[in-house]
Amino acid sequence: MTASFQFVHPQALWLLLCLPLLALWRGRMGQPAALRMPSTDDAIHAGARPRSKVGRLMAFLGLLALGLLIAALARPRLGKGSSEVEASGIDIMLALDVSGSMEALDFTLDGKPANRVAVVKQVVGKFISERPNDRIGMLAFAARPYLVSPLTLDQEFLAKRLAGVSLGQVEDGTAIGSAIASAANHLRNSTAKSRIIILLTDGVNNAGAVNPLTAAEAAKALGIKIYTIGAGTRGEAPFPVRDAFGRTHLQTMKVDIDEEMLQQVAAATGGQEFRATDTDSLKNIYESINKLETTTHKLKKYQRYDELYLYFLGPGLASLLLEQILSQTRFRRLP
Repeated sequence: MTASFQFVHPQALWLLLCLPLLALWRGRMGQPAALRMPSTDDAIHAGARPRSKVGRLMAFLGLLALGLLIAALARPRLGKGSSEVEASGIDIMLALDVSGSMEALDFTLDGKPANRVAVVKQVVGKFISERPNDRIGMLAFAARPYLVSPLTLDQEFLAKRLAGVSLGQVEDGTAIGSAIASAANHLRNSTAKSRIIILLTDGVNNAGAVNPLTAAEAAKALGIKIYTIGAGTRGEAPFPVRDAFGRTHLQTMKVDIDEEMLQQVAAATGGQEFRATDTDSLKNIYESINKLETTTHKLKKYQRYDELYLYFLGPGLASLLLEQILSQTRFRRLP
């Protein structure tokens, strides 16, 4: 159950700005004195008290009445209702390569050279933010995989964990098969209608005890689909290298990626293989996967409103009536 306060005609509230001007104008003109005159002595001293307490009360009642009537004109109301979301549910495990080769400076961020890990983190962060209704988990891998975040709907927590991903947290290598097996294991007990793994790597499987195709077959048996992304330029890429004096230089090195294996892994599970050679193509790939794996949901919303203008209209009219009564009877105004 949710509640929300709103004005149907909020533009009417601009009229409230006129009240201070009106009060200022009355102050300069002099407030009318509302005096009782039971004797001639009071009449003698009337000029010395042009702003009696009663006179100020009369002015206040007039301004209060106008303020309340303006608020009533804006038509305040309180919305009471409830909404229910029925999501089809997609559980996603992101597997990110953090081996030493991900330090290659063949991508760009804001027009400047950037290593692959920095770009991947930015693109994956955007992907996560666009899927608020899905549970997403994450693991990183080099020579072995390690869990970054379990499946969660907490995007803030996931974003913090993603920010902490960096190179060198485990021994170097590229254990693609072990990463697939670990990601599939985290999805094993999921009851979501769709379960997918998005694996990003820039190398070949050279570590771990699990063959990538064997791991893919196991994932298929569990009903898990795998999307694979090969990241990095073809042939050669610049790498930062430190010399004996601690200075950093760029050195071009040969890079290799097993595209055929990535294609076979994706095909075995009904997924797709993608190739990202620069920042723009990587962004486009995650956008494509985002569209392919859409979360359908139904939204049922019930809303009713309690009109509140009478709470302003009633006191406003009462204040106005009181001001008029006082001005015409016991506290008659004098010119």
